[in-house]
Amino acid sequence: MARFKIHDTAVKPETAVLVSVITPDVSEETAKEYLEELEFLVTTAGGITKGIFTQKLAFPDRATFVGSGKLDEIKEFIKAEEIDIVVFDDELSPSQLRNIEKYFEIKVLDRSNLILDIFAKHAKTAQAKTQVELAQLQYLLPRLTRMWTHLERQRGGIGMRGPGESQIESDRRMILNKISLLKDRLKTIDKQNETQRKNRGEMIRVALVGYTNVGKSTIMNMISKSDVLIENKLFATLDTTVRKVVIDNLPFLLSDTVGFIRKLPHHLVECFKSTLDEVREADVLIHVVDISHPYFEDHIRAVNETLKDIGAVDKPVITVFNKIDAYKPPVEVDEEGEEIKVTIDDFRNSWMAKNSDPAIFISATNKINVEEFKEKVYDIVVKMHNARYPYNNLLY
Repeated sequence: MARFKIHDTAVKPETAVLVSVITPDVSEETAKEYLEELEFLVTTAGGITKGIFTQKLAFPDRATFVGSGKLDEIKEFIKAEEIDIVVFDDELSPSQLRNIEKYFEIKVLDRSNLILDIFAKHAKTAQAKTQVELAQLQYLLPRLTRMWTHLERQRGGIGMRGPGESQIESDRRMILNKISLLKDRLKTIDKQNETQRKNRGEMIRVALVGYTNVGKSTIMNMISKSDVLIENKLFATLDTTVRKVVIDNLPFLLSDTVGFIRKLPHHLVECFKSTLDEVREADVLIHVVDISHPYFEDHIRAVNETLKDIGAVDKPVITVFNKIDAYKPPVEVDEEGEEIKVTIDDFRNSWMAKNSDPAIFISATNKINVEEFKEKVYDIVVKMHNARYPYNNLLY
């Protein structure tokens, strides 16, 4: 009887180690949170984190980001565990990247490159693909010299999506020409999108904004009865989705936009400004917050800073605290040393006392307080609609 040898042809996920420098202006708790987010980014990109290395320094080493002793420690781990990628939690300079790759002799990515790779993986429309490719080329232009030449014919793997290694290695002038062509293509797409927005008629525009993975797409599906992709991954939604929504016979436009994140590469924000036009031109913003996340208040600040960067402030905002079903009350200590659990009601009361914007506490997945949420959206939209289109007041 003939014997057949079975070969495993499944693509194995790449293994990674994460590296972070903790400077005096960053607490260990914050550094831990950044690394947890970086690990989630690696998972989203299709990798598996096998180890985490941190080093306390006054400032990162100009040549290798971390000290020589830490480099040796990481290299020993790489060899012992057969690691594929080293990911740094901050953007590396071109010289740092070259030096580190030369020392480790494997792929080295920084946070910016990893985010770009995830964007390349999730881009679906021509606009998103063009924006990602432009951002990648602008990022890679000063980093053309790469150590991992054994990968130059491969297209797969984390950090290798998008333009491709062969294009990155091509002549600098060709890349600059490509960047110019992509910018022209985006201008054309922007004009088309602007025309589409003008043709949408006299309807109030509402945009969902928030940190990545807070449940914006779930809310979009919940109230618009659409079918937007939902995944427990960072940047699962990259392309802006616009749907017509009707609440109590009042129609308005609702858009689901790309999630924000801390340490978002500046050139990526620049390239995606046209996608974020839906946010800038919206009449009302629904700021979705994952209240179950232990650092949700930091996420709120990060989103508000990004909104300021893209010129989308001074708009009516409804803050929606989502995932109340998963909320775990944090424990605080009072003046007498007694432990107090901060309930949802406690937080709601303190938030309302400090902020004038309306706020709603919901669970989009479990349909908790959904009707209250719809009423709040209706109230603000109908007032804006009646003020802008008084001749239609009789309808609402």
